[in-house]
Amino acid sequence: YFLQVSWEKDLGTGFGLLLSDCRCAWTGTVSESDISREAADIEMDREKYVEELRKALIAGEESAGRYNFVIS
Repeated sequence: YFLQVSWEKDLGTGFGLLLSDCRCAWTGTVSESDISREAADIEMDREKYVEELRKALIAGEESAGRYNFVIS
């Protein structure tokens, strides 16, 4: 699978996703209000939640091996 994440200002203002398995592709968007709602639902500070999203969705040494995703 290939995941592409795009945003305009920063991840916290919302972002777009493109997921592909090299045969099919799926797209979606996450709005700023979606991010705020999800952070509130899990009772996490919004800024901390955005930082965790960044670690999970954007490749980097700090996220290597830390996050797993199940595609269904």
